[in-house]
Amino acid sequence: MGRPKGTRNKMRTPKEKEKIILEMISSEMGFHTIGKKYGISKSTISKWYYKYSTLGLNGLISNTGKKSTGRHKSKENEVERLKEELLKKEIEIMRLKKGYMVKGAGAKKEYVSISDMTTK
Repeated sequence: MGRPKGTRNKMRTPKEKEKIILEMISSEMGFHTIGKKYGISKSTISKWYYKYSTLGLNGLISNTGKKSTGRHKSKENEVERLKEELLKKEIEIMRLKKGYMVKGAGAKKEYVSISDMTTK
């Protein structure tokens, strides 16, 4: 069985999945029979069934497909990280223009005037 080569998987909503599972239960069809009827593998039907029996309708919500934004989130996180890094560099430039540097880190941070430091 299976879908024809070059076609995409059909994304089903949780309500569609629930309808298929309830039809299987009410008509006492097996995983294989209901899978043939809807063109879905019996392993997929069995996964839906066990998720539905333990978690209900929430178990049938897919984590893949159109609503997944994994790539976009990582790009957004990268942009935010770069913006924060740029802001830190701008603050450092302003400090240097005013004539002082930061020595240390965290609670031990102290501001030292550049004229007090010996430079080579």
